[in-house]
Amino acid sequence: MVERTTASAGANGRVITAERPEEIRNVVLVGHSGSGKTTLVEALAVAAGAVPRAGRVEDGTSVSDYDDIEQRQHRSVQLSVVPMGWEKVKVNLLDTPGYADFVGELRAGLRAADAALFILSAAAGVEGVSGATLALWEECASVGMPRAIVLTHLDTARADFEDMTETCREILGGGRSESMLPLHLPVYGDKAADGHRPVLGLIDLLSQHVYDYATGERVETPASEEQLQQLEEARNRLIEGTIAESEDESLMDRYIGGEEIDLASLVADLEKAVARGSFHPVLIAAPPPEGARQGLGTVEILDLITRGFPTPAEHPVSAVGSSGESSTLACDPDAPLAAEVIRTASDPYVGRMSLVRLFSGTLHADDTVHVCGHGPGDTGNHDSDERVGGVLAPFGKQQRPLAQAIAGDIVCVTKLTHAETGDTLSAKDCPLIIEPWSMPDPLLPIAIEAHSKADEDKLSQGLSRLIAEDPTVRLEQNPDTHQLVVWCLGEAHRDVALERLRSRFGVQVDVVEHRVALRETFANTAPGKGRHVKQSGGHGQYAICEIEVAPLPGGSGIEFVDKVVGGVVPRQFIPSVEKGVRAQALRGVAAGYPLVDVRVTLFDGKAHSVDSSDAAFQMAGALALREAAASARMSLLEPIAEVRVVVSDDYVGPVLGDLSSRRGRVLGTEPIGPGRTTIRAEVPELELNRYAVDLRSLAHGAASFTRGYARHEAMPSQLAESMRARAKTQT
Repeated sequence: MVERTTASAGANGRVITAERPEEIRNVVLVGHSGSGKTTLVEALAVAAGAVPRAGRVEDGTSVSDYDDIEQRQHRSVQLSVVPMGWEKVKVNLLDTPGYADFVGELRAGLRAADAALFILSAAAGVEGVSGATLALWEECASVGMPRAIVLTHLDTARADFEDMTETCREILGGGRSESMLPLHLPVYGDKAADGHRPVLGLIDLLSQHVYDYATGERVETPASEEQLQQLEEARNRLIEGTIAESEDESLMDRYIGGEEIDLASLVADLEKAVARGSFHPVLIAAPPPEGARQGLGTVEILDLITRGFPTPAEHPVSAVGSSGESSTLACDPDAPLAAEVIRTASDPYVGRMSLVRLFSGTLHADDTVHVCGHGPGDTGNHDSDERVGGVLAPFGKQQRPLAQAIAGDIVCVTKLTHAETGDTLSAKDCPLIIEPWSMPDPLLPIAIEAHSKADEDKLSQGLSRLIAEDPTVRLEQNPDTHQLVVWCLGEAHRDVALERLRSRFGVQVDVVEHRVALRETFANTAPGKGRHVKQSGGHGQYAICEIEVAPLPGGSGIEFVDKVVGGVVPRQFIPSVEKGVRAQALRGVAAGYPLVDVRVTLFDGKAHSVDSSDAAFQMAGALALREAAASARMSLLEPIAEVRVVVSDDYVGPVLGDLSSRRGRVLGTEPIGPGRTTIRAEVPELELNRYAVDLRSLAHGAASFTRGYARHEAMPSQLAESMRARAKTQT
């Protein structure tokens, strides 16, 4: 049973717990940056008594924006959990970042939740329902996740409730008006000179009551005759929509027959349609006035969460056992343990902390659990037993100890040294693995170097801890450019990653220019003679070799051919010539880039019976290759990436134009669903360093892309000359 109190963990230190999964609701808040997600979490926490007063995102006092980086940047950069109690139900609100760079945290929140609130700013209009929002909406729809829409910022001059509701129906609802309808109409106050219209309350379309929030306390009054006339059409649409989406044929027959349907039946039908994920109500919210307890619409949202959203028992998850057979987990506290690590963080006092969603069983402090699987982006499996430290209830910066956590709940676990994000925790005598969720591929490369020798000593450990915390960061030690590259999702993601390295792990790094792995090759056949003769007293050095270098098709590498006749180069020194040629090819012969796709033929040379040696013929082979390059036309090869861009139809033209400006070759376009198109193209990797940032700006967040290596091909001569001159300057 949930502890019934108007003050919870944040207010008086008491922890809200549940004895049964049916007493838990896990709800993720989704929305674009600035839509008001964190502000709404604060308002709901105040209304439920979880905190005595609402904090502010602007000054870093909100419950969910508790990280130092979040307080400095005044925006959410990580997933946070704020539990609260309402009507004998424990509600876990998962506040997610709205900025696209932190979509990994958003996906973790979607995995931990059983329902979603999409928070949209009415002031943003059509731009507020971006392509990224639509993609997330469709992703939730594909797994049948129940969703509701909450409109914020209705009191601004540009906001229009009716237009925004219609926009949601057209974009998110696919034009199906019966599946997405408001539950309330706003009650406005007098318009001010600046166009500001305060929203004072709500008219409930089903009960036909007015809820006045003007004083910061919800006051219920009957609707006036004028208000009843205003809501009649909207009420009829809502009743018809909920009955249709709940597929309650008997109730539909009664309604069509003109029978007056009682309020209890209408509410029950509404809750059924919402829980099925077929009806998506539109609600209204605003923060409470200064010092007040209830913000506009907070009670209605909490009622919908507790009565309309599904319990964890209604959200089945599959797992694979040691025998390889898949089974559906029972959300039962008495069943074997099955949980998943949703995110990983480091606490300076506690150490590594894992945010865990329990799908089955009960987890106790000091339990020994089996850790299995691999996190998103992690190529190595791990399979071991670990002892849990403490089980904690998260609430902003505060962590309250728990004796146990049951199936359906979300808690923090300490001292899991090997568990990573996406791993499965299960009973050691009944090992399981839950398939991890997909993560976006980071596509913005950042080359870094340690700032000092002291930083260099700590860099490896700091990067490993950073990747354990954030699986959307990928680390690459490029074997061609010898650069250490951190791949991120965008510039904001990069800034946060580097700030965490500095402030949390004590590692200062410098960002350097990211280099692309270029190659050199011969454009025509050319001869080369290597003469290495030195005599300075004592044992000398003598080696002469003559070669011919010819171009080969792309991907052929270095081919060495021995055509020496008559023993002019002794057989034991021919491998030495090849070794010298290959070593020089790796170092480069014209601009310092590796030489590829040539055939080197050794056909003549000279040796000395005393002064010739392995080292001398290696040097002669290298000199011959360099001389051949000096007399040949050299081509600079650049890597070509195969790019697939998924973009809203509204931005296909600008994206195609941008790809052409990047020297890209468009291979084709293909529609992949309502309003979206896939563009296939080949683009030089030199032009893609900032494409992750530029594409988001160009398509207003309504596009994504993937990239993969295709081949190396010749660079345009003018650009090649510029790159050679630049390479000589750097050397």
